[in-house]
Amino acid sequence: MSTAVAPKGLEGIVATSSSICWIDGEAGVLSYRGIDIHELAQRSSFEETTYLLWYGKLPTAAELALFSQQLAEARTLDPKVVDFLHSVPTTATPMEVLRTAVSLLSIYDADEADSSHDANLRKSFRLTAQIAMIVALYDRIRKGKPVVEADKSLSHAANFLWMLNGEKPSETATRALDIALILHADHELNASTFAARVIAATLADIHSAITGAIGALKGPLHGGANEATMRLLFAIEKAGADPVEYVKQMFADKKKISGFGHRVYHTEDPRATHLRRMSEELGKAAGNTKWFDLSRKIELFVKQEKKLNANVDFYSASTYTTLGIDIDLFTPIFAVSRISGWAAHVIEQHDDNRLIRPRADYQGPAYPADYVPLNER
Repeated sequence: MSTAVAPKGLEGIVATSSSICWIDGEAGVLSYRGIDIHELAQRSSFEETTYLLWYGKLPTAAELALFSQQLAEARTLDPKVVDFLHSVPTTATPMEVLRTAVSLLSIYDADEADSSHDANLRKSFRLTAQIAMIVALYDRIRKGKPVVEADKSLSHAANFLWMLNGEKPSETATRALDIALILHADHELNASTFAARVIAATLADIHSAITGAIGALKGPLHGGANEATMRLLFAIEKAGADPVEYVKQMFADKKKISGFGHRVYHTEDPRATHLRRMSEELGKAAGNTKWFDLSRKIELFVKQEKKLNANVDFYSASTYTTLGIDIDLFTPIFAVSRISGWAAHVIEQHDDNRLIRPRADYQGPAYPADYVPLNER
């Protein structure tokens, strides 16, 4: 019966202080530790961006080299975790497998019981490397393909593509995925990050917090929009339809078009700017721009008709498909990137912790309600 009630979904509510990520939804600004996402996408790497998120500053050349080496050296999985990946039904979704495998990782982590700052950093290296490995390994296992061992000489993005496809990726493909990982690395208090911080605030370990984050990401309102976007593109191609007419009919039928609009941005999602370009460049490099062309026609029509901007999910769909990645891996790849931001937030929460315990606006029967004895009901 509170007099001050937060908006539904906590929209616009400031829930904590953080020095990790800043968003200006009106101006279309996304920054990590104050550095604009456009600069990072154009000039940085996933490893350097992750260092920035975890340590609060850009690394020197020596610091980046050491960081990259530590991340590469963390590309190991306990044999029992690999056995688990072989044991699950091939009908299991990659997100189900990832969620369960990350929980399993804690049992075999030497720092499992230590949630100090330094231990959280060590576990963050391992989780970042291991999540990428789990996604790639399970995809090969479920397809009956031989497991590809990690190559510690490759970058994080290149090694993921190597373990997924069994062949060394091109520079174009590696750079495209690297940029995608940078763009998805953090996004302030989105659903999965907030879930991770709530769990961490109980002083639960980082594996528990990341498992919870993956659970939140699994929901279609958070991590599934690019999957829905690609299914739409596939449906249009299969029908041989004009994309504008197809979408126009969807609007007439009151159906939602995934990949447009955002709870925070009131202008173009700055991440979409880069993914649009990447989708086109990858299509040209592959000699087939059909997914980009379909996407662009839909984007222009929706912008004109509904005044909605494409968000990060819209062009990530065609980007990942052009890279040869299956639809049900889109959301797990989100986790391959977002673990860097999740880890930064868990570390920040543990470093200056207070239990997160909001209140609810009670709307039930008025107090005191009568208790009716069982034999009188």
